[in-house]
Amino acid sequence: MSQSLAVLGGITAEQFLNEYWQKKPLLVRNAMPEIIGLLEPADVQELALEEHVTARLIRQKNKNPNEWHVKSAPLTKGDFQKLPNLWTLLVQAVDHYSFDIAELWKKFPFIPQWRRDDIMVSYAPKGGSVGKHFDFYDVFLVQGHGHRRWQLGQMCDDSTQFIPDQPLKLLAEMDVHFDEVLAPGDLLYVPPGLSHYGVAEDDCLTFSFGFRMPNLSEMIDQVSDKFAENTSLKNPLADIARQQTAHLGEINSTEFAYLKTQLLDYLTQAPEFDSAIMAYMSEASYPNNIPEPEEVDANDVAEVIGVDYQIILEPASRLLYRKQGDSFEFWANGDTVCISAAFMPYLKQIADGESLLLDERFNEAEILEDIALLLNNAIVMLLPPN
Repeated sequence: MSQSLAVLGGITAEQFLNEYWQKKPLLVRNAMPEIIGLLEPADVQELALEEHVTARLIRQKNKNPNEWHVKSAPLTKGDFQKLPNLWTLLVQAVDHYSFDIAELWKKFPFIPQWRRDDIMVSYAPKGGSVGKHFDFYDVFLVQGHGHRRWQLGQMCDDSTQFIPDQPLKLLAEMDVHFDEVLAPGDLLYVPPGLSHYGVAEDDCLTFSFGFRMPNLSEMIDQVSDKFAENTSLKNPLADIARQQTAHLGEINSTEFAYLKTQLLDYLTQAPEFDSAIMAYMSEASYPNNIPEPEEVDANDVAEVIGVDYQIILEPASRLLYRKQGDSFEFWANGDTVCISAAFMPYLKQIADGESLLLDERFNEAEILEDIALLLNNAIVMLLPPN
């Protein structure tokens, strides 16, 4: 039987997934009190100025709040001078810069890692907003500082019309059926397609835990790239049994069906498919955030065994696996990961979000080589003792 979860207001993960997930919103008061104080407004502005950080500064004109302007990173200190009354700063992937924030993913143990996008933080002074809009992904909005008023409206889709000539995809109207103010620690789940509008009641920070599904266009691109690497596919197909025709400009139904069948038959059994999908799903959302590690070898790893180092997943990296018979196939940041069978159970634990104490269990030559390989590719990192 599923255990009730405080982050879901005391309901079970099973109930949430059956009744709310991608269906309807859920408001939970004081769902995540540990988020309070992890970031302050000044921290967010400083982070937005850092190299490689993905951020956007959204401004509304004082004389015409319906005129919006967006500037994307890199941002400078000058961008924060002479700001209008209404503005918002969005910083993506704050979980890549804070272990405490990255740990908050564990509050959602019922959603697999491959569905995670990032944790974005939004800072706004009183009245700041990003307008009425909707997203195509699941999001948990958690208040970290100050207060924000949220209104929820109608469901939207591909046919929904946006206000023209704006740098943001804004809705002209919302049929409001939910109107609540979130205080620090409060959580609001918003399913894909549901219109929403958040306005700062005071200086406030809102954390957005985004869970995104892949799209078919990018998956097709990945498969196509894998096909392009297979030189045998560049050989012409064998022709069908050819008969004389008087219609030289026609591809007749038999010929067309043959070409289509050859293509579809290959697609249904193409070995490139599995690797293309795993490569795509394991790509890091923000590869520029993956640090350049110092090169280490097995001896370096052996030297720190038993001194309370923890092996954890590098926050900016993505590590996934598939069960293949009695073994596991690992992928990280778009590439396969080749490790010894002895280390596979441990790497699975890391991919599942666990941290492992670097102790005598790992004092074997092949395992030390595995750990060094993973460190050198910034897939895992060693967290020093406190």
